[in-house]
Amino acid sequence: MIDLQPVGQLTFSASHAAAPDHLSAASGIVVAGRFLYVVADDELYLGVFDLTGQHDGIKLRLFPGDLPDEAKARKARKRDLEALVRLPPFPSHRTGALLAFASGSRPNRQTGVLLGLDDSGAPSGTPHRVDLSPLYAPLKRRFPALNIEGAALCGQQIVLLQRASGGHPENALIRLPLADVLHALCSTDALHLPELPIDVLTIDLGHIDGVPLAFTDAAALPDGRLVFSAVAESVDDTYHDGPCIGAAIGVLGADGQVQRLEFVQPVRKIEGIDAHQDGAFIRLLLVSDADDRSSPGGLFGATLAPQGF
Repeated sequence: MIDLQPVGQLTFSASHAAAPDHLSAASGIVVAGRFLYVVADDELYLGVFDLTGQHDGIKLRLFPGDLPDEAKARKARKRDLEALVRLPPFPSHRTGALLAFASGSRPNRQTGVLLGLDDSGAPSGTPHRVDLSPLYAPLKRRFPALNIEGAALCGQQIVLLQRASGGHPENALIRLPLADVLHALCSTDALHLPELPIDVLTIDLGHIDGVPLAFTDAAALPDGRLVFSAVAESVDDTYHDGPCIGAAIGVLGADGQVQRLEFVQPVRKIEGIDAHQDGAFIRLLLVSDADDRSSPGGLFGATLAPQGF
């Protein structure tokens, strides 16, 4: 069992505190320097938080306009950004960038965002929208219930995580060639990710009371292993939400085999994960989705100790 240690809540500074004054539907995360970047599936901005604790978070606008406050209408129109990955330096972004992926679960959920970073990891320049529909078209043929929920940079590949649901209980790793992704993002025209060579590996994470454990995010370790988060959410499709009856953290080997799987306590809907190796230990930073727009998402720390420790 892994104990979650509360670190804080995803709240914004007073100057960015127009309702709501917090980020609730936390999803993919990236740590860059002292900055924690958090995408939210039902917001039009990126949450940027200071890990030193000197400043509250700010909202960085990604898309224009506003979403309805009413829950059903908001769900229908949201962009559903679910995964975030840090890209290494490449010709159009010499100090690296962030790339956010939408879930692809609906036609209006196929737009990503590219945001440059400076040497310190701070935001640099203007966010640019990225059309993901050419990339997602063949994936939707492979996964009728496509639902990209996580992403990680692992060596020379970007790994996307397909999330299982009750009606489509198949988790998968979708590996994209990093060089091809970076080449596409150097375009001077409207940005898009084309159909790319992919390598797909299905992963069985088991069930909790008949509900499949499903990927929500992952982070790569230097040796090629992936540390992932997963939840058992009692829902049959990729659109609706359901009660979270369990959550776990696991480790996948470079061959995709599950090397480790441990449940977390207390149960929280963990949606984003960062991991780094600290000797024999793996230190984790995690965010949770409150599934209630009136409540802030949580920020937690945790440690994976060596097995048998």
